[in-house]
Order: sequence, then structure tokens, then C-alpha cells
Amino acid sequence: MSFRRQIEAGRGGRVRLRLDERESHFLGELLDELEESLAEPDDPSLRRLFPPAYSDPESDEQYRSLVRGQLVSGRLDALRIMRSTLGSKELSPEQADSWLRVLNDLRLMLGTRLDVTEELDFEAFDPADPQAQGLAIYGYLSWLQEQLVEALQTASGK
Repeated sequence: MSFRRQIEAGRGGRVRLRLDERESHFLGELLDELEESLAEPDDPSLRRLFPPAYSDPESDEQYRSLVRGQLVSGRLDALRIMRSTLGSKELSPEQADSWLRVLNDLRLMLGTRLDVTEELDFEAFDPADPQAQGLAIYGYLSWLQEQLVEALQTASGK
């Protein structure tokens, strides 16, 4: 099965988007979910977004208390940029970078919830599995992220 590309390189380093209204709405709902999770410092689904910096729990806690606010703020800034450009047909390189960061954060959050590992075989999962919908969303986000990376590489001439 072949799907039409939703994200392509544009002119002048820009990126073209071809998301329909339903996709933009759906991505907006995922952004709401991510934003809510970022407000909860102990949300276990954010484990991969904020991995331990130190093996010693006390040192790691000190590090987190110093930098977590900045890390969350950067993620929220990228999230706001993505939200404000959801209906756009074109992104600047800076906006596309924010999209890339947010898509990655969404995948990490969802992947943690679903316990996705490198061994996951998307071709073999059962559509009746209770996690099938989540895995389909994870696959969709991965597909968008892949297209965005390719578009950015093409747009920058790499």
C-alpha cells in the first residue's frame, strides 16, 4: 500500500505540509496530551524524555532540580510553535525543527506507555491487540517524523 507524502521539501529551505483538517485536529489532541504530561513532573510516560543523567539517585535529583525547568520550557516552546503552525501549508526551517522535536517527544511518550522496543515488528502485531490503536498512532508519528527528516535534508541540500 502506498500513501501520499504529507511532508516534502519546499523552496528556500522551507518544508511543505499536506495535512488535512482531521490530521491537524488529531495532532492538536496529541499536543494537548503531551502538554498535560509535561505539567506532571512524575509522569512515568516521560521517562524517555528525561532520562537519568547520573546513576547516583541523589546526584541525579540535584541535576533534575537544576535543569528540568529549562528542559520543559524548551519542549513547551517547540510545542507552541507546532500548535501555531498546525494549519500551515509551509514551515520555515526553524518551525520544522520544532515539529521534529515535538514529534520525537510524542513518539517517546507514547513508546514508553506502550513499552515499544527495537524488537517490535509492526508487520506482525495483531489488530485485535488492546495496544493496536496506540501502535498505529506511534507508526503514524514515526512516518511523519521520517518524512520531515527527509524534507529537511533535501531542503538544506544534504
